[in-house]
Amino acid sequence: MNRSLMPLMLAASLFAVPGAVAQEASLPQPKISVTGEGEATLSPDMALITLAVVEEAETAREAMDANNAAMAAIIAKLKEEGIEARDLQTSGLSINPQYVYPNNRNDEEKPRITGYQVTNQLTVRIRDLAKVGQILDQSVTLGVNQGGQISFTNEDPSAALTEARKRAVEEAMAKAKTLAEAAGVTLGNVIEISERMSQPQPMPMAGKMIRAEMAADSVPVEAGENSYSVQVEVTFSLAQ
Repeated sequence: MNRSLMPLMLAASLFAVPGAVAQEASLPQPKISVTGEGEATLSPDMALITLAVVEEAETAREAMDANNAAMAAIIAKLKEEGIEARDLQTSGLSINPQYVYPNNRNDEEKPRITGYQVTNQLTVRIRDLAKVGQILDQSVTLGVNQGGQISFTNEDPSAALTEARKRAVEEAMAKAKTLAEAAGVTLGNVIEISERMSQPQPMPMAGKMIRAEMAADSVPVEAGENSYSVQVEVTFSLAQ
């Protein structure tokens, strides 16, 4: 062998070893990702209702005046029932012309304004659930003729969310252990964890539904329970 080539071959062999080590070190760390879901229920302590007054008249002014009078009476009654100003919010106000359009049943040549419609929408937060049916009934008597959407919620759902998170993580841990054992590997530390929450959904309570004590002529209302759901994704390292 040519002695002049030996230094070059020795240098190449020296550089080859660190390169192999670096390549081995750059291999991705084995890991496993699982999802877990937890759910907890909570009895609602608050109701949100939407009430609207719709008035029509020949002029916008007349329609607005009639609407203002009805809505003012409704707000005054709500305050008499103990609803605080912070729990009353105007959530929509519209003034729309009403038209008659040409068709085979009239002699109109073009669209013509026949009057105006004014709609005022109020969102009410009711903290005493026993008053929900009564307030709905009285509001209709005072002039509410549209709306009525109702949802039950919780002012502070943190306790239910905490419980749902714990259950979600417990489920994820159990899944990861089962998968690791089946694959013949050892579960390592948690590398990453993230969560997603869903909006609470009404959940009927069989045999223990909350029923507000209401007058016989008020609107019957059932509050039920709210279900809070949390989903977590947990990534673990694996040891061969």
